[in-house]
Amino acid sequence: MMAQSRCWGLNSRGISTPSPFLCLSSSTSSFSRPPLRYAVLGAGFAGLSVAFHLLSESAKELNLCIDIYDEIGIGGGASGVSGGLIHPYSPKAKLLWRGAECWNECLRLLSTAETAAMCSDDFDLGVSDFHGLIVQKRGILRPAVSMKNLLLLSDVILSELNVSTRIETIDKEAAQNLVPDLCVPFNTAFHMPQAVNIHPQRYLQALYVACENLVKEQSSSGIGEKELHLHKKSVHKILDLEGEYQAVIICLGAKADMLPELAGRIPLRTCRGVVAHLKLPDDIREEYPELGPSILSDAWLAIQGPRSLYMGSTWEWKSRNSSPNVSTSEASKALEELLPKAYAIYPDLKNWTFTTARAGLRAMPPLTPHGSLPLLGCVNDIVGENNGCKYWLFGGLGARGLLYHGWLGKLMAQAVLACNEQLIPSELTSWKKRI
Repeated sequence: MMAQSRCWGLNSRGISTPSPFLCLSSSTSSFSRPPLRYAVLGAGFAGLSVAFHLLSESAKELNLCIDIYDEIGIGGGASGVSGGLIHPYSPKAKLLWRGAECWNECLRLLSTAETAAMCSDDFDLGVSDFHGLIVQKRGILRPAVSMKNLLLLSDVILSELNVSTRIETIDKEAAQNLVPDLCVPFNTAFHMPQAVNIHPQRYLQALYVACENLVKEQSSSGIGEKELHLHKKSVHKILDLEGEYQAVIICLGAKADMLPELAGRIPLRTCRGVVAHLKLPDDIREEYPELGPSILSDAWLAIQGPRSLYMGSTWEWKSRNSSPNVSTSEASKALEELLPKAYAIYPDLKNWTFTTARAGLRAMPPLTPHGSLPLLGCVNDIVGENNGCKYWLFGGLGARGLLYHGWLGKLMAQAVLACNEQLIPSELTSWKKRI
């Protein structure tokens, strides 16, 4: 019998990394090796980012099979219901933890998804509030609505914000040139012209197409075989997958805490949020400005087009309701809460009519000295397995999921491929020391 040895390969950046599978000999063809099999639980921002980066960061000669499990399908959870607003700043107008890295990787992933959608014959670009676009480059505007808010905005030191999107402090006249009739009570607004707004469902669908494209490209090279499968089914127990996969990456958001192996053992808080879709009636001629920014305030308005927007979001803490469906009474309660806040900043919203509402159950992480950071890391000790790096958690993206998902999904994929948790910044794994 041939002696087994650990294999090494070059990842997409040319860095030599260990592969956790065993090969019989260096001369063995890659097609004769059994593929590494990874399970990704969840097809939202976290899950699809991990899947994409497992494919893009793995050695080209590696035989790899990725199974994605989601009972609803792509974007069926909180990710698909999000407002889609992306910027790298906190409510205090300060750059978030590793905001530059997160912002740049997020834009790269968005561009990859857009390219995949445009090049796909099967991706429908004709039906959307975005007129076929996945990304709206309109910017975001945040009026100062209180003295505290004004002081925070006034303290922004632009030269110290080392990120590719800038912040401008503009007066009422400049703000109303962007959005006519906007209420700017303290004559100051916070403008992020490079910030973007995406259509979450379409983005996630396009990102999955990008994953499929990577599989086709790498498999057609004749060097290594890649596979990708989406399973519309639930995984009720992690240990049900025991023996089937080299690694299981849990990207289930709030549902991660509902797995019996993790329930009550990860520091996540749940929060249900309702988002309302509003449209301008056909008999109203005055439209939202074609290039007008989205608006951040006590209620945000994510502009989808001249006659369509999303308004959000409510915060129902400790909810366990993960259904995207919203009852009539829940929708009415959400509108009663959100509309007065939105009217106070954008009075013309009174001309718009409510159409539908959807909800998502956010997974909110604990507060740390660096802010509310997602939870990453190997969870073998929590699951009860100590043999190798089998079980991983990527959760707690909270309200910043879009900003964090690209860069952190890349870090998670690199750690899983190398079976090395130390590739993840300690700020994201320190939560395990506190449980």
